[in-house]
Amino acid sequence: MRIAVFATKAYDRRFLDLANAEFGHDLNWFEARLDDTTAPLADGFDAVCVFVNDRLDAPALTRLAQGGVRAVALRCAGYNNVDLRAAEALGLAVIRVPAYSPEAVAEFTLGLLLAMNRNIPRASARVRENNFALDGLIGRNLSGRTAGVVGTGRIGALVARALKLGFGCEVLAHDVVEDPALTQIGVRYVDRDTLLRQSDIISLHCPLTPDTRHLIDGPTLEAARPRVMIVNTSRGALIDTQALIDALKSHRVGGVALDVYEQEGDLFFEDLSNEIIQDDVFQRLLTFPNVLVTGHQAFLTEEALTAIAVTTLSGLAEIEAGRVPANRVTADQIRPAP
Repeated sequence: MRIAVFATKAYDRRFLDLANAEFGHDLNWFEARLDDTTAPLADGFDAVCVFVNDRLDAPALTRLAQGGVRAVALRCAGYNNVDLRAAEALGLAVIRVPAYSPEAVAEFTLGLLLAMNRNIPRASARVRENNFALDGLIGRNLSGRTAGVVGTGRIGALVARALKLGFGCEVLAHDVVEDPALTQIGVRYVDRDTLLRQSDIISLHCPLTPDTRHLIDGPTLEAARPRVMIVNTSRGALIDTQALIDALKSHRVGGVALDVYEQEGDLFFEDLSNEIIQDDVFQRLLTFPNVLVTGHQAFLTEEALTAIAVTTLSGLAEIEAGRVPANRVTADQIRPAP
């Protein structure tokens, strides 16, 4: 199968090339992100392989179909950037990577929480300048605190288990489907509003849907516990960033650790160190000493990249063979929001 791979970086090529030794696809690399203006680059290809910030709305999908594309492969778990109904109407098969390495994202989530809570990045920066003072670096124990996990799929379940058994937190959870393995270890399922009100730590692990967009907003933050800590490694638009900034300014929020940002499409995965960032909201967010932001790297482990490559290419091989791959996603399969 001839595949146009968009938004590629060196690590994408490395792991896709390694996995492709088994499948023999014709991989063609494009650094550009896919949208309706770059879709003509895929003319004559059988499939496109895209990532989280490529935009596959109805105009882009229509242009792809006109150029002969018949499959869209997302090398990620989320699919909020794809108009699935338009894809189905155009006869485009859409596949994703539903579970590349939940451990990778769960471990990174805990790393962000610990680093933010104990001021590790600030402490490290001080030491590099020979400043060994401890003023301003006071953290709080996680043990005994209430942690709320929104979404207990593969990633959220690992985070909930680690917080409960590893750190001794009281863990509240919310999901449309309860995990009996979590309730057996003492994780307590509650409604979403109760979780958001009663948690000292809120960790987000749910898809972006109309119902979860700005799940964390002004009223939520106003009702939250004072000095609540928030971690988001899912999708940026789960949080209303301007409302978050207002809550940080009023000291309602004690700390924030983000690997995603709702307007990240213009920023993340690129080296902009010599550019003037035009996103004033993002720049304001970075001024707070109790905010830690990384550039959507929770997935970035060797194990995860290998799994992403194999799942993506094997799914396309299934489509080429006329079979329906297990990782195909359709509009009627969209998981309800927690």
